[in-house]
Amino acid sequence: MSESRRYHVTTFGCQMNKADSERMAGILENMGMSWEEDPLQADLVLYNTCTIRDSAEQKVYSYLGKQAKRKQKNPNLTLVVAGCVAQQEGENLLRRVPELDLVMGPQHANQLESLLAQVAQGNQIVATEPVHIMEDITKPRRDSEVTAWVNVIYGCNERCTYCVVPGVRGLEQSRTPAAIRAEMVELAQQGYKEVTLLGQNIDAYGRDLPGITPEGRRENTLTDLLYFVHDVPGIERIRFATSHPRYFTERLVKACAELPKVCEHFHIPFQSGNNDILKAMGRGYTHEKYRRIIDTVRRYVPDASISADVIVAFPGETEAQFQDTLSVMEDIVFDMVNTAAYSPRPGTPAAEWANQLDETVKQDRLQRINHLVSQQAEVRSQRYQNRTETVLVEAINPRDPNQVMGRTRGNRLTFFTGDIEQLKGQIVPVHITETRAFSLTGSALQLATV
Repeated sequence: MSESRRYHVTTFGCQMNKADSERMAGILENMGMSWEEDPLQADLVLYNTCTIRDSAEQKVYSYLGKQAKRKQKNPNLTLVVAGCVAQQEGENLLRRVPELDLVMGPQHANQLESLLAQVAQGNQIVATEPVHIMEDITKPRRDSEVTAWVNVIYGCNERCTYCVVPGVRGLEQSRTPAAIRAEMVELAQQGYKEVTLLGQNIDAYGRDLPGITPEGRRENTLTDLLYFVHDVPGIERIRFATSHPRYFTERLVKACAELPKVCEHFHIPFQSGNNDILKAMGRGYTHEKYRRIIDTVRRYVPDASISADVIVAFPGETEAQFQDTLSVMEDIVFDMVNTAAYSPRPGTPAAEWANQLDETVKQDRLQRINHLVSQQAEVRSQRYQNRTETVLVEAINPRDPNQVMGRTRGNRLTFFTGDIEQLKGQIVPVHITETRAFSLTGSALQLATV
């Protein structure tokens, strides 16, 4: 019997992509393939791509160049490009890299096996047409044995002027509450302790599902979903991402305060602190509304960890408008902010505008805002000093084999001395002895015996 084919998946970009990669890896394992760490040794190589920033896209082409040379020597090598670059470029990718076997958009992730069957018949396949995402029966190959992603809504109906996501991931499609809960029950049975509910715009969950309450309120909102899945036995922690300020509600925050398993961590992108820039971005809210959201979060969940995304040097942004963004950050003081200098993406309105800023301005503003991000993260970390935090142990500290690492409920990475064999998947009380901008160190307290 011949040795089974080996596959390698490289993932670029967001949590949605990571979840898609796990599902596709699960399909490949179900087909009898085995994981290969080295992409230059694998028989099937899949790049799950991201097109949010130009740098990630260019990196994909660089990797593909090496694989194309392998393919010329070994025709049995199977090359797949999945994800957002695949969706956006489609047949252009084949023209640029003719050695590719399969180009597939994110909506086709759970159809990988049938697409590869067509490749096996000698076809070169491009699967980018819009499809209804059937309820997913694939079993992901999870990267973690402790925490898991669960998709609750695919696609996005927003039309932010800088973003390609609606074009590449399609319109919103919500999974049913029953299907989501069933996946969480199965995860709990497999030993998972934490679930992150995922959506490109998770607050839009359920808008495409039927149901109105007697009071006239739409049923099947994200808030309803949290109440519905909260009591799954074995799941100890629930997170959700990514929120959109346009749809973020006080009812959702109240639910997070009431439901003990929902972690005190909110990821709410604000993108800019200037209303004219927010309008040009097509975001649908003002910085005043964003501040009110944060006030609501801190009223109900005073110790909440709050993270955000921000874009600097958007077309036409003046120095004064950039200062407005810094002002919002100085007023709120975030635990973490993901920053990016604006990168024009093909097919988006903002990419066509004449008022693009030059690279020196972009890099200067990015450097200045990153400095503030680090300062604020350090300040916010200091509140954990000498506190006891519960940490879900995920893995060994790669820099110190005597330490394990995990995350607090507020999503702070935490290290402490311990044996991974005993502690993996355990929620451990840890006395915090050292704080840094983006991580903590502590010592485990005695675990209560059951």
